[in-house]
Amino acid sequence: MKRVTILGSTGSIGSSTLEVLSLHPQQFEVFALGAYQRDDLLLAQCLRFKPRYAVLSDATAANRLRLALRTHGSATEVLQGEAAQVAIAAAPETDIVMASIVGAAGLPSGLAAARAGKRVLLANKESLVVAGELFMQAMREGGGKLIPIDSEHSAILQSLPDDCAQWAHSVREITLTASGGPFRQADPARLPDVTPDAACAHPNWSMGRKISVDSATMMNKALEVIEAHHLFGLRPQQIRVLIHPQSIVHSMVCYHDGSVVAQMGVPDMRTPIAYGLSYPQRMASGVSWLDLARVGRLDFEQPDPVRFPGLQLAYQALSMPMGACAVLNAANEVAVGAFLQRRMRFTDIHQVNAATLDAVNVDAVRNLDDILEADRRARARAMALVDGLKH
Repeated sequence: MKRVTILGSTGSIGSSTLEVLSLHPQQFEVFALGAYQRDDLLLAQCLRFKPRYAVLSDATAANRLRLALRTHGSATEVLQGEAAQVAIAAAPETDIVMASIVGAAGLPSGLAAARAGKRVLLANKESLVVAGELFMQAMREGGGKLIPIDSEHSAILQSLPDDCAQWAHSVREITLTASGGPFRQADPARLPDVTPDAACAHPNWSMGRKISVDSATMMNKALEVIEAHHLFGLRPQQIRVLIHPQSIVHSMVCYHDGSVVAQMGVPDMRTPIAYGLSYPQRMASGVSWLDLARVGRLDFEQPDPVRFPGLQLAYQALSMPMGACAVLNAANEVAVGAFLQRRMRFTDIHQVNAATLDAVNVDAVRNLDDILEADRRARARAMALVDGLKH
């Protein structure tokens, strides 16, 4: 019986993880659940899965949950705050940690799980984008196993040789696939005038507004290039991106002998979650079967650098000192937020990102505190750039 802690249990990844776990009650037990402030949903999860601990970052929500659980006669103990999230991630009783807290808030607990030698199912982009070198060092020191949950990175892991020592000798390059978002075939001249609602109208997925805009600009893929570099120890020039609008081929590995090994399936996050939980075995995920005859065709195309100029920023950041990727991530969060607030145009997102990456010096970045300071300076610079835009 494996004990599982889910950090970010009320989000889409956390909820999907619980769905998969419910199919295998003889193999897994929920040890702890962590969330930010959605105490109503966390209450329902606690009553169903009976974890030993429930943690909320928000103190008011934690008090509400504590009272509600007491009313229901639940034995689940409620904890509060970042220190409690870190504690359940590193708890000796925990075997597997699903790290799905969104944003930089998930970094401390993710690092704690890494240092404690857990199997870390990583669904938090910022852990690798913001502090990839430090996170991978923590995994090596802890001696645990890092399993990516992003469908693209999971696909790469599933397509690589079992013997990690053979990767460098046999792999020529990897290809991350992208849907292309809602503007894959749009006239670039019309992009400055697109609205937030249009940018969030993804053709294949229903996602939050921030990640939807990232898909529309392909900055999500730029961040995934950075993640792949750290996850698989590949040089940036070994990581390619292809647009694949059907979202059936989730990514592929190209070998020196000319073979290309790809992972395919219906687009459903329960597949990589189930693979991460059962690795290196496989188990039922609840996902429907892929019917290729019904799909009919699989298309691939090169990303248009005019429509998607932000993709190249990943390679630029990876060529710079440690901290540059954190700067790019911070700038993008500010820029996307400003666009969603209608404070600037869609195409200004790239301009702010590129200018911030050029402006914020990271030569002196050495540790996590330095990275967080670079993040702070990048946000300030990006905000100043947004305020200075004139249309």
